[in-house]
This record gives sequence, structure tokens and C-alpha cells, in this order.
Amino acid sequence: MASVSTPARQAATGSRRAGFRRATATDRRRSPGGAGWLFATPFLVFFTLFLIVPIGIGLWMSFTDASLTGHGDNAFVGLDNYTEAFGDSQVWQTLGNTVWFTVLTTVPLVVIALVMALLVYTGMPGQWLWRLAFFASHLLPVAVVYQIWSMLFQPDRGMLNSLLGIFGIDGIAWLTDEKYAMWSIALVTLWWTVGFNFLLYLAALQAIPDHLYEAAALDGAGAWRRLWSVTLPQLRRTTALIAVLQLMASLKVFDQIYLLTKGGPNGATRPILEYIYDTGFTNYRLGYASAVSYVFFGLIIILSIAQLKIFSRRED
Repeated sequence: MASVSTPARQAATGSRRAGFRRATATDRRRSPGGAGWLFATPFLVFFTLFLIVPIGIGLWMSFTDASLTGHGDNAFVGLDNYTEAFGDSQVWQTLGNTVWFTVLTTVPLVVIALVMALLVYTGMPGQWLWRLAFFASHLLPVAVVYQIWSMLFQPDRGMLNSLLGIFGIDGIAWLTDEKYAMWSIALVTLWWTVGFNFLLYLAALQAIPDHLYEAAALDGAGAWRRLWSVTLPQLRRTTALIAVLQLMASLKVFDQIYLLTKGGPNGATRPILEYIYDTGFTNYRLGYASAVSYVFFGLIIILSIAQLKIFSRRED
């Protein structure tokens, strides 16, 4: 017998089909999210274990008298470490050295990287050689950079003083004179790290649409006018990014100073990170070193936010 389709049976069939469609759509919506969390889980585990947990432990340690020797009782001391940090003359001296280094390096590393990128982008001969020369130094580890520049800075047999001698200029104690030590380290940092900023600028220049230059040329704009009216405005976001990254990198300087001068002469180049290192691992005061590091961390956050606000207002 042929089955008879009743209104009740049709309604039941329609409800089952609608439910199946809803379930299928729900599964489709849920499956990408589930897969995303599955792929993100390894990163989140390592991020939590090696960043979030150490930050929490260090923050708690800054409120205790923890010692690397283990002889302390890790007693809770409240804000005593922070009070001592704000009254510590060594904190302010090393912080001043760090700020001075940041001033010496941040602006040149932005401006010189932009000039280097413009020179390559304009199509001068041998671009592959210039790109390699500008970026190669950034690939060197800090130990190699130290070996190169420690030989260049040698007072008697160094190449820099030999060049000065050709022009009848007395040699300079590049790393042992308080007047020149920080400038010398800034020079090393500029040579070592400018390649990364150069690469960012070059990528940003290649992303500028050609029709903007064509329209400016049709309006009679020359090369300098196109630079000021087209190129530089299009690089504002990249400049803001590089400036923020460079500010944070300069404030966190440690490696090249520790290898070249170890904070000398007479503490003239000692950054605050070296003071934190000496306090925690030489004087064994982990609690106090943690407090100083969190004070410095707060300063970096404030400066970074302020810098982003300044660039965002200029862009608006």
C-alpha cells in the first residue's frame, strides 16, 4: 500500500529536518573555534609556564626579602623594597645612564634607517649588495659584535685611532674615558641594529601604491615634493612602530655594555638592567632586585603608551 502523508507526519518530518539543519549549522560554527584552540594550546601552555608564571613569582618576590643564598626566610616585607628603590641613588644613576643611551640611539636608528631604505628604494645600482651590507650586521650575535668593536676601539692598535693619527689627531680612549664611552656604545648599537629598522622601512616603501606617485607627478610635483607629500605620510604607521620598538629595545640595553665596558668607567655606562643583575646575582638580593625591575617595567609601559598616543594623535 502506498503510504499516506498526513499533515501531522509532514510537520514531524519538517521539524526533524529543521533540527538537523540547526545542528549542522551549530557544528559548523563550533568546529573552527575548537580547531583554533587546539592549535593555540601548545603556545598558551608555554606562554603561561615561561611568562605568566615567572611574572607572578617575580611580583610576589618583590614584596619579600628573598635571597639567592637561601638563607633568608622569604618574609613578607610589603612595600619596603619599593620604598628603598625610590630612595636608592644607584637606581637613579643607572636609570639616567639608560635614558641617556636611549636618547643617543633612538632618533638616529629611526632617521638613518629611513635614509638607508630610501637610497635602496630609489633604485641605485647594486641594490642586492646594499641590502646585504645594510642588513648583514643585524644577523651577528653580540659576542661577535663585541670582538669586532673591541679591536676597533683599542687605544694603541685600533683602526679608529690609526685613522685619526693620519690626520694628526691624538687617539681617543673610546671605552675608558667617561666623555666618550657612552657615545662609543651608541655607535656600536647603531651599526649593529639599524639593519632591522631598515628592513621594516624598505617593506613599507614597497607597499606604497604607485598611483600616488603617478598622480603627484601629473600635478607637477618634483622628487622632494613627492617625498614630503607622499612617501613620508605613507610611512607614519611604520615610523610609529619602529619608534616604539626602538624605545623599548634601547631602554632594555644590557649585552653590549656589559661586554664592552661592564658599566665603566666609574659607572658612566652602567644601565639599570646591569644594576638589577648585580643586585640579584652578585649581592644575592632577589627580592630587592625584583622590586627594582618592576619599577623599571612600569616606566617602560608608561613611556610606550605615551609614545603610541603621541603618534596616534599626529596621524589623526
